[in-house]
Order: sequence, then structure tokens, then C-alpha cells
Amino acid sequence: MDIIRGMEAFVALATAGSFVAAADKLGTSTAAVSRQIAALETHLGARLVHRTTRRLSLTEAGSQFLERAEQILADLVEAEAVVGREAANPVGLLRVSAPLSFGISVLGALLPEFRRRFPDLRLDIDLSDRVVDLAHDGVDVAIRIAQAPSPNLIARRIAPIPIVTCASPAYLAAHGHPTHPSDLSAHETLSYSYLSSGDTWTFRTAAGDTAAVRVRSNVHATNGDLLRRLAVEGGGVIVQPGFIVEDDIAAGRLVQVLPDWSLGTFGLYAVYLSRRHLSAKARVFIDYLVEALGKERHPANAPARR
Repeated sequence: MDIIRGMEAFVALATAGSFVAAADKLGTSTAAVSRQIAALETHLGARLVHRTTRRLSLTEAGSQFLERAEQILADLVEAEAVVGREAANPVGLLRVSAPLSFGISVLGALLPEFRRRFPDLRLDIDLSDRVVDLAHDGVDVAIRIAQAPSPNLIARRIAPIPIVTCASPAYLAAHGHPTHPSDLSAHETLSYSYLSSGDTWTFRTAAGDTAAVRVRSNVHATNGDLLRRLAVEGGGVIVQPGFIVEDDIAAGRLVQVLPDWSLGTFGLYAVYLSRRHLSAKARVFIDYLVEALGKERHPANAPARR
């Protein structure tokens, strides 16, 4: 049975004094109130109401239950009001996990406006390129850059993230420009440890041609900015998200190579455990990221300038 509806019917009956008055108060029929009271008594295993042809009175169990039921219903109304206020103005602690370079380069610039909009939210942000366990680590929202999100999680795509292949002018002057992905097998390459394909880089053209090359990297790292710095100093060829290398390409410190070939466009995703029970604080954060980063030419999703 619906225990809440049963309690509402019982409280209405006890305060109104009759089934007719209780039905009027609840906007239903006397038969419906009678059924709900009977179901509630069956559920509780106790008679709550003495019924006679002349008057209605509460049993001892009914009098005791009335006080508790009134308090429960009052608490429910208050809880609904609190949740309603939180949906409009979320409060509490929001735990976010995001990749290190993305957090520093992009997310950090977005947080001041988010804090202005939702000043009652407290943020706990973990910047790490490792894939966190949302349930174990108590994370509300994780930001991930991937070709496809984990099928075990709920994901919302925020923006495209172009992946760029580049190297420094000094490196290219010394080792030559690769003209085909297969040339990379003879080049120094710097690899991101968490790249899903490992050291096999699969390139595609706009026409649909594909080429997979197995690179032999002397450096693996779990952070794209470290690899970017090595590449700027002439360490080799890297493949990195556009937001990491865009400024260096614009300044001439890095040069895009294989411009007709691409590892594709990855997606920036917000992932969380449950769509059904997504909290208001997590929802407004995700909506804000979509608003701020979903624009076609935001620096986070714009291709690096050649």
C-alpha cells in the first residue's frame, strides 16, 4: 500500500471527525478514505478507529499513531520544501574529478563564474589523469576525455576535443617532417600513458583512409603538459588535445604535422553514477559546463591553429 496516502487519510479523518469531512478535505470519496484506513490498519496490524453508527473515535493505538503520523507528514512537507529550494539554489559539497591539464587550462577559468552563480555550493576538486572509482572515492561528477565513455556509467557529452599531432621546429629541422603516419615509426615520440590505444596510433583522413602505426616512445607520462614541455624542447612528436598545445602552435613553439591525418575528435564527457538520482548540485555543474564549453569555437574544443 501507499503508506503516505494512508497516513494522510488517517490524519484527515482524525482531525475532521468523519469520513465525509475527511473526504471533502482530501478531495476524494468517502469510500476511498474508508479503503485507505482499512489498508493502513491491515498494514499496521492494529485497529486505529472505533466505528459506530453515531460517532467515530480513535483507539489507544490510533491516538499514539496520530501523533507520529502528523510529525512524519510535517517532516515530509519540510523535506520537499528544502529539496525544492536546493534545486533552485543548490547547497552542500560537490566533489569533482577532472584531468590535470584540463583542470588547470580550462576548468580553472570557468569556476569563478560558476561560484558567482552558486555561492552556496562548496567544491572539492581532484585533478588527476587517473580514472577514479566514483562510488569508492565519493565523486559526484568526473570529467573525462575519451573516444567513448565507460558503458558502466551515465555520461553526458559536453564538447568535442580535437587531438593534434605536433613537434617543435628544431626537432623537425633535425629529423625531417613526417608525411605519412607510417613515418612516425622512425621518429622520437612522446606517449601519453593513459591513451586507450597505447602506443598504436591510428590515424584517419577526412576521406576515410586509415593508417595504424606502432610507435616506440622513449618517454611515457601520465600528464599531457609534461609531454608538451618536452616536445617544445625538441624531444619528439606528441599527440595531445588542442587545448594543451594551441598556445604553443600559435606562438610557433610547436608545429602541427600530418595535417591531413588525425587521431580523430575525442569527446569531453561528464560521467556520474545514476541519471535517476542525479543531485541538483551535480546537475547545475554539468549544465554549466555544457553552456560554457559546448560552443563550437570555445578554445577547449577548437582545433589547434596551424
